[in-house]
Amino acid sequence: MAVKDSVAYQYAKWCLEDGNFYVGKYVRLQAAAWARIVDGADEEAYIDERMYEKMQKILGLMVHPDLQQPMTEGLEPYAQLLITAVFCTKLKNDEGKDIRYYENALLEIGRKNFKTFACAVIFILLMLTEPNFSRFFSVAPDLRLSSELKGAFRKIVKSSPALTRHFKILGKQINCHLTDSEYIPLAYSNDGMDGKLANAFLADEAGALDDYPVEAMRSSQITLFNKLGIIISTQYPNDDNVFIDEVDNIKKMLDGLHDDRRSFGLLYEPDEELIQGDAWKTEDRILYQANPVAVSYEYIFENLKKKRRQAVLYPNKRENFLCKHCNIRYKGLGVESYIEITSVMKCRIPVNKLFWKGKKVYIGIDLSMTEDNTAVAMSAIVDGCIYTKVWGFIPGDKKDEKREKEHVDYDRLIEQGVCFESDGEVIDYGDVERLVLGLEEEYGVEIVQVGYDKYNAISTVQKLEAAGYECVEIKQHSSVLHMPTKLLKEAVLGSTFFYEENRLLEINFENARCEYDRNMNRYVCKKKSAGKVDMVVAVINSVYLCQQYILYGSSFVVQII
Repeated sequence: MAVKDSVAYQYAKWCLEDGNFYVGKYVRLQAAAWARIVDGADEEAYIDERMYEKMQKILGLMVHPDLQQPMTEGLEPYAQLLITAVFCTKLKNDEGKDIRYYENALLEIGRKNFKTFACAVIFILLMLTEPNFSRFFSVAPDLRLSSELKGAFRKIVKSSPALTRHFKILGKQINCHLTDSEYIPLAYSNDGMDGKLANAFLADEAGALDDYPVEAMRSSQITLFNKLGIIISTQYPNDDNVFIDEVDNIKKMLDGLHDDRRSFGLLYEPDEELIQGDAWKTEDRILYQANPVAVSYEYIFENLKKKRRQAVLYPNKRENFLCKHCNIRYKGLGVESYIEITSVMKCRIPVNKLFWKGKKVYIGIDLSMTEDNTAVAMSAIVDGCIYTKVWGFIPGDKKDEKREKEHVDYDRLIEQGVCFESDGEVIDYGDVERLVLGLEEEYGVEIVQVGYDKYNAISTVQKLEAAGYECVEIKQHSSVLHMPTKLLKEAVLGSTFFYEENRLLEINFENARCEYDRNMNRYVCKKKSAGKVDMVVAVINSVYLCQQYILYGSSFVVQII
């Protein structure tokens, strides 16, 4: 049987059917990306049909302990997609090496979707197909959770006569006699993570883990060609877990905001428009999109609705229901994405230096701390539309560190001219000042005003004022920022905002999260955002000046709160 005839491929195609509201945006994007590989339309990856046949034979030997049928029939469709993609998608390379395409796999899924069972199947496949003497680790927050995966592994092996004799289940590990490989479950609360060479690892309930165990496992894989890390979890309410960054990285990849596609992610979470306000209290699509098994099993869907009724009635039950069954971070209900990135990208226009000649422009500056990102935005109003060009600044000596942490290719952005690097570990504000002071000559514009937040900006503003520019302080307060924040979003959605092609700006929009104050004034909150947003803040500052000029002409100087 070919992969095109597989449950995995059929499920991927089902996800892409018009009007399918059972899966969310990011599952559809990943399904589309993998389907292109299966269809032979991808330049980097291909499907290894022989590996698929081998995997199917092994799955046929596994017996589902509860259903008493071969695992080829007992695995859920989403699990078949995950496993087939991870094991059978290979990297095209000139050396002809047999290298898996996906180095990382991520599964965001609600509780009681048989995810632990799917993880056990993955480890059995790894132990039977990876090179001899391989070592595999699972990482969980505590011994109880770590033992869950080992227990599922044991049930499958004991229920499968063809496999039983090949595995030895010991107190602290499981050995495979065929390949001399071993699987060791680790508990973060008990075990050290360093000094272990992991051919593959799985972090279960990653929402309860910090960065250390995952990074320790990944560090152990540096010398391996066929490395694999699998991250699985529901959402958790805390703001400092590794799962938040992993999910964000997958979203940026699927949105096309960075070029490294060697990760595979099934993000079973509700679409953005479904998680605002009280929609969770009645919207069934949320339950389906976070729980793929609920689509196939009516009794599971009804049980979820029962839990939802309890969460509506009793506030103390909401955190568990929203986080664990809906993949909605409850503490984040007052925080929302600023603008959907696909809407933003529709406003992208080619770089055109001649366009700016003769235009009156408003400059917005976000001068952050010298070791952080800084941005300058230039905006103009033309025929009722807002046009913007933005530049970023980073410390050059921190470029490599920022690339790894933020998953942003700064070298490429610098080559494209949308970002500049200062020498050393801090940003030279002189670089920012020289850019602003040179705009009129380089672009032929007339700078009407420069808007700034006085934090870290006093010296720069004094130099700009000395050069003859009118500088306006824009207080970074919700009562002031609400109007330009609202106007910018309306302009994006109404196709009256345009920006010159700038991937870093798109990444900043993807990161931006908004919060409301007690008067329902909306503003971009840096602390709650998913990464750097300095460019968006600079644009909002420039839009503020545009808006004030439209409303009041040139008579305003500063806002009163």
